[in-house]
Amino acid sequence: MSETEPKIVWSEVTKFVGQLNHDLRNHLNALELQGAFLGEIVENPEAKKEIKRLRELTGEMGTQLQKLSSLLAKIKVATMTYQVAEFVEDLRSRFTREQPEQAAEVEWNISLGAEPFAIDPQLLLEAFLHLFSNAFLHGRGEGPVVFTARSADATIEFTLSEPKKKFEGTTENWGAKPLGFVRHGHYGLGLFRARGIFEAHHGTIRAQFDPTTATLGTTVSLPRLVA
Repeated sequence: MSETEPKIVWSEVTKFVGQLNHDLRNHLNALELQGAFLGEIVENPEAKKEIKRLRELTGEMGTQLQKLSSLLAKIKVATMTYQVAEFVEDLRSRFTREQPEQAAEVEWNISLGAEPFAIDPQLLLEAFLHLFSNAFLHGRGEGPVVFTARSADATIEFTLSEPKKKFEGTTENWGAKPLGFVRHGHYGLGLFRARGIFEAHHGTIRAQFDPTTATLGTTVSLPRLVA
Protein backbone atom coordinates (compact mmCIF):
# COMPACT_ATOMS: atom_id res chain seq x y z
CA MET A 1 0.00 0.00 0.00
CA SER A 2 1.59 3.23 -1.15
CA GLU A 3 1.91 6.18 1.16
CA THR A 4 0.67 9.58 0.00
CA GLU A 5 1.58 13.00 1.33
CA PRO A 6 -1.26 14.75 3.16
CA LYS A 7 -2.98 17.63 1.41
CA ILE A 8 -2.52 20.71 3.57
CA VAL A 9 -4.57 23.89 3.23
CA TRP A 10 -2.40 27.03 3.33
CA SER A 11 -4.74 28.78 5.77
CA GLU A 12 -4.18 25.89 8.20
CA VAL A 13 -0.42 26.24 7.80
CA THR A 14 -0.51 29.97 8.57
CA LYS A 15 -2.75 29.34 11.59
CA PHE A 16 -0.36 26.69 12.92
CA VAL A 17 2.75 28.80 12.38
CA GLY A 18 1.05 31.82 13.93
CA GLN A 19 0.17 29.87 17.07
CA LEU A 20 3.65 28.34 17.29
CA ASN A 21 5.18 31.78 16.79
CA HIS A 22 3.02 33.20 19.58
CA ASP A 23 3.97 30.43 21.98
CA LEU A 24 7.69 30.71 21.24
CA ARG A 25 7.65 34.49 21.68
CA ASN A 26 6.00 34.05 25.08
CA HIS A 27 8.87 31.76 26.12
CA LEU A 28 11.42 34.24 24.77
CA ASN A 29 9.80 37.06 26.74
CA ALA A 30 10.09 34.95 29.88
CA LEU A 31 13.77 34.28 29.11
CA GLU A 32 14.34 37.99 28.62
CA LEU A 33 12.83 38.76 32.02
CA GLN A 34 14.97 36.08 33.65
CA GLY A 35 18.05 37.45 31.91
CA ALA A 36 17.29 40.97 33.10
CA PHE A 37 16.87 39.69 36.66
CA LEU A 38 20.14 37.74 36.55
CA GLY A 39 21.91 40.78 35.17
CA GLU A 40 20.86 42.73 38.26
CA ILE A 41 21.89 40.18 40.88
CA VAL A 42 25.10 38.82 39.33
CA GLU A 43 28.25 40.74 40.25
CA ASN A 44 30.93 38.90 38.27
CA PRO A 45 31.85 41.05 35.21
CA GLU A 46 32.37 38.03 32.92
CA ALA A 47 29.01 36.59 33.95
CA LYS A 48 27.33 39.93 33.31
CA LYS A 49 28.91 40.00 29.85
CA GLU A 50 27.60 36.53 29.03
CA ILE A 51 24.13 37.38 30.32
CA LYS A 52 24.09 40.45 28.10
CA ARG A 53 25.02 38.33 25.10
CA LEU A 54 22.31 35.82 26.00
CA ARG A 55 19.72 38.62 26.06
CA GLU A 56 20.95 39.85 22.69
CA LEU A 57 20.50 36.38 21.20
CA THR A 58 17.02 36.17 22.68
CA GLY A 59 16.22 39.53 21.11
CA GLU A 60 17.48 38.37 17.73
CA MET A 61 15.28 35.29 17.90
CA GLY A 62 12.30 37.47 18.77
CA THR A 63 13.04 39.70 15.77
CA GLN A 64 13.14 36.69 13.45
CA LEU A 65 9.81 35.46 14.76
CA GLN A 66 8.31 38.91 14.34
CA LYS A 67 9.56 38.96 10.74
CA LEU A 68 7.92 35.60 10.13
CA SER A 69 4.66 36.90 11.57
CA SER A 70 4.70 39.87 9.21
CA LEU A 71 5.30 37.61 6.19
CA LEU A 72 2.28 35.49 7.13
CA ALA A 73 0.04 38.40 8.08
CA LYS A 74 -3.22 38.71 6.18
CA ILE A 75 -3.05 41.27 3.40
CA LYS A 76 -5.55 44.05 4.08
CA VAL A 77 -5.43 46.79 1.46
CA ALA A 78 -6.53 50.34 2.27
CA THR A 79 -6.21 52.18 -1.04
CA MET A 80 -5.80 55.84 -1.83
CA THR A 81 -5.27 57.71 -5.07
CA TYR A 82 -1.57 58.24 -5.78
CA GLN A 83 0.43 59.62 -8.65
CA VAL A 84 2.53 56.80 -10.09
CA ALA A 85 5.56 59.07 -10.55
CA GLU A 86 5.35 60.13 -6.91
CA PHE A 87 5.16 56.51 -5.77
CA VAL A 88 8.25 55.62 -7.81
CA GLU A 89 10.11 58.54 -6.23
CA ASP A 90 9.01 57.34 -2.77
CA LEU A 91 10.29 53.86 -3.66
CA ARG A 92 13.60 55.23 -4.85
CA SER A 93 14.04 57.39 -1.73
CA ARG A 94 13.13 54.54 0.62
CA PHE A 95 15.44 52.07 -1.09
CA THR A 96 18.31 54.59 -1.15
CA ARG A 97 17.83 55.34 2.54
CA GLU A 98 17.68 51.70 3.62
CA GLN A 99 20.20 50.17 1.18
CA PRO A 100 22.45 52.98 -0.10
CA GLU A 101 25.18 50.68 -1.51
CA GLN A 102 22.70 48.58 -3.46
CA ALA A 103 20.71 51.61 -4.60
CA ALA A 104 23.87 53.03 -6.19
CA GLU A 105 23.89 50.02 -8.55
CA VAL A 106 20.32 50.54 -9.82
CA GLU A 107 19.45 52.34 -13.04
CA TRP A 108 16.04 54.00 -13.06
CA ASN A 109 14.28 54.32 -16.42
CA ILE A 110 11.08 56.22 -15.73
CA SER A 111 8.67 57.17 -18.52
CA LEU A 112 5.66 58.53 -16.68
CA GLY A 113 3.45 61.56 -16.77
CA ALA A 114 0.73 62.35 -14.25
CA GLU A 115 -0.90 58.91 -14.27
CA PRO A 116 -2.80 58.07 -11.05
CA PHE A 117 -3.55 54.68 -9.55
CA ALA A 118 -5.30 53.43 -6.41
CA ILE A 119 -2.87 51.77 -3.99
CA ASP A 120 -1.96 51.06 -0.42
CA PRO A 121 1.44 52.83 -0.46
CA GLN A 122 2.99 51.00 2.48
CA LEU A 123 2.05 47.53 1.25
CA LEU A 124 3.13 48.28 -2.31
CA LEU A 125 6.46 49.67 -1.11
CA GLU A 126 6.99 46.49 0.89
CA ALA A 127 6.35 44.33 -2.18
CA PHE A 128 8.68 46.25 -4.50
CA LEU A 129 11.43 46.50 -1.89
CA HIS A 130 11.33 42.72 -1.61
CA LEU A 131 11.86 42.41 -5.38
CA PHE A 132 14.91 44.65 -5.07
CA SER A 133 16.18 42.60 -2.13
CA ASN A 134 15.85 39.39 -4.14
CA ALA A 135 17.69 40.92 -7.10
CA PHE A 136 20.80 41.44 -4.98
CA LEU A 137 20.46 38.30 -2.89
CA HIS A 138 20.10 35.45 -5.36
CA GLY A 139 22.97 34.80 -7.77
CA ARG A 140 23.41 38.32 -9.07
CA GLY A 141 25.71 38.68 -12.07
CA GLU A 142 27.81 41.62 -13.23
CA GLY A 143 26.12 44.80 -14.36
CA PRO A 144 23.44 47.15 -13.05
CA VAL A 145 19.96 46.25 -11.94
CA VAL A 146 17.53 48.20 -14.11
CA PHE A 147 14.12 49.38 -12.93
CA THR A 148 11.71 50.57 -15.63
CA ALA A 149 8.31 52.17 -15.11
CA ARG A 150 6.02 53.16 -17.96
CA SER A 151 2.38 53.62 -18.84
CA ALA A 152 0.82 50.97 -21.08
CA ASP A 153 -2.81 51.54 -22.08
CA ALA A 154 -4.89 50.86 -18.96
CA THR A 155 -1.99 49.60 -16.86
CA ILE A 156 1.32 50.71 -15.41
CA GLU A 157 4.20 48.36 -16.16
CA PHE A 158 7.09 48.05 -13.70
CA THR A 159 10.00 45.85 -14.79
CA LEU A 160 13.04 44.88 -12.75
CA SER A 161 15.85 43.49 -14.93
CA GLU A 162 18.67 41.78 -13.07
CA PRO A 163 21.84 40.11 -14.38
CA LYS A 164 22.29 36.53 -13.20
CA LYS A 165 25.39 34.37 -12.87
CA LYS A 166 23.09 31.40 -13.37
CA PHE A 167 19.40 30.71 -13.16
CA GLU A 168 17.81 27.39 -12.29
CA GLY A 169 14.18 26.45 -12.01
CA THR A 170 11.16 27.86 -13.76
CA THR A 171 9.51 31.27 -13.94
CA GLU A 172 6.05 29.75 -14.43
CA ASN A 173 3.55 31.01 -11.82
CA TRP A 174 6.28 33.26 -10.39
CA GLY A 175 5.88 33.65 -6.63
CA ALA A 176 2.77 31.47 -6.45
CA LYS A 177 4.43 28.71 -4.41
CA PRO A 178 5.44 29.46 -0.80
CA LEU A 179 8.36 27.76 0.95
CA GLY A 180 10.10 27.07 -2.33
CA PHE A 181 13.54 28.32 -1.29
CA VAL A 182 14.31 27.91 2.41
CA ARG A 183 17.64 28.59 4.06
CA HIS A 184 18.99 30.18 7.24
CA GLY A 185 17.05 33.36 7.96
CA HIS A 186 14.93 33.06 4.81
CA TYR A 187 11.72 31.06 4.56
CA GLY A 188 10.56 31.25 0.96
CA LEU A 189 7.67 33.57 1.82
CA GLY A 190 8.77 37.02 0.65
CA LEU A 191 8.00 36.66 -3.06
CA PHE A 192 4.81 34.79 -2.22
CA ARG A 193 3.66 37.72 -0.07
CA ALA A 194 4.75 40.27 -2.70
CA ARG A 195 2.65 38.45 -5.29
CA GLY A 196 -0.29 38.50 -2.89
CA ILE A 197 0.09 42.26 -2.44
CA PHE A 198 0.17 42.87 -6.21
CA GLU A 199 -2.88 40.67 -6.73
CA ALA A 200 -4.70 42.46 -3.92
CA HIS A 201 -4.19 45.60 -6.03
CA HIS A 202 -5.78 43.77 -9.00
CA GLY A 203 -2.36 43.45 -10.58
CA THR A 204 -0.18 40.65 -11.89
CA ILE A 205 3.46 39.59 -11.65
CA ARG A 206 5.36 37.54 -14.20
CA ALA A 207 9.00 36.71 -14.79
CA GLN A 208 11.11 35.60 -17.76
CA PHE A 209 14.73 34.58 -17.98
CA ASP A 210 16.69 35.41 -21.13
CA PRO A 211 19.59 32.93 -21.39
CA THR A 212 21.22 34.96 -24.18
CA THR A 213 21.76 38.01 -21.98
CA ALA A 214 21.62 36.07 -18.66
CA THR A 215 18.94 38.49 -17.45
CA LEU A 216 15.92 37.83 -15.30
CA GLY A 217 13.10 40.26 -15.94
CA THR A 218 10.26 40.57 -13.43
CA THR A 219 7.28 42.61 -14.58
CA VAL A 220 4.47 43.89 -12.39
CA SER A 221 1.33 45.24 -14.07
CA LEU A 222 -1.03 47.41 -12.04
CA PRO A 223 -4.21 49.08 -13.24
CA ARG A 224 -4.15 52.84 -13.65
CA LEU A 225 -7.10 55.09 -12.94
CA VAL A 226 -8.69 56.34 -16.13
CA ALA A 227 -10.49 59.68 -16.00
